[in-house]
Amino acid sequence: MSLQRIRQKVCCLGFESLGGCAGAWRFLLAQFFLGLLSASAFAAHPLITDDTGTQGGGKFQVELNTEFSHDHEGEATEDSFEFATIITYGVLETVDLVLGVPYQHSRREERGFKSTQAGISDLSLELKWRFWESSGWSAALKPGVRIPTGDKEEGPGSGRVSPALFFISTKEIEPWAFHLNLGYIRNENSIGERTDLWHASIAFEWEFVKDLKAVANVGAERNPEQGSAPPPVFILGGLIYSLGENLDLDLGVKGGLTRSEPDCSILTGLAWRF
Repeated sequence: MSLQRIRQKVCCLGFESLGGCAGAWRFLLAQFFLGLLSASAFAAHPLITDDTGTQGGGKFQVELNTEFSHDHEGEATEDSFEFATIITYGVLETVDLVLGVPYQHSRREERGFKSTQAGISDLSLELKWRFWESSGWSAALKPGVRIPTGDKEEGPGSGRVSPALFFISTKEIEPWAFHLNLGYIRNENSIGERTDLWHASIAFEWEFVKDLKAVANVGAERNPEQGSAPPPVFILGGLIYSLGENLDLDLGVKGGLTRSEPDCSILTGLAWRF
């Protein structure tokens, strides 16, 4: 996706009530700095691919992430916003417990008809265990479960408990780090979606100046829609800036490489560790 196309996508995110493109950017910046004042976010955000790092026994991480997405397909246009709060606790030096609380809002327009969905989505509870380390390599397992707290009738909810298991691998060669995720999601649901899903993604980080990293990510998942729908495939680029040892800010742009992935998304976040 060219830089010019990304700019066009960003400027048509659909925030008409905010005064077009300029208003959308003002809103994004406001959300970003409000998040900073709240002192929370995600350590590897804006990456979708996780790393093997853990917090350490008795330590916490609080994360605040936002994602604004725009998608246009045929006569349908959809704009969505997701706000996620993630709390991580280091149970042991190599074991983390992770709770995710997402809020979603989406607005869809097709042939003059408009519909809106909003509310708390399904909570997630995960356990990350880094079980192996050697010569810059490390590996972890991340089992988890999705808890059906979302409203499956009026909002973004699946209606059923869904387990998942991810394998995570990281290789560190300063100033570089490379990550691989392979996952299986048992997408139990009562809304007619596929139940067996897979995920595969790779990412890298490059600290090209002190406290500032460039990141990139590409990945795919099996489409939960029934039929021959293509898998959502994404590509992402961004920056992570460390204000201190325990506080990171980040900004990313994600593009869809298949029609089942949103055309363009803007991601912001911050991570506070204590």
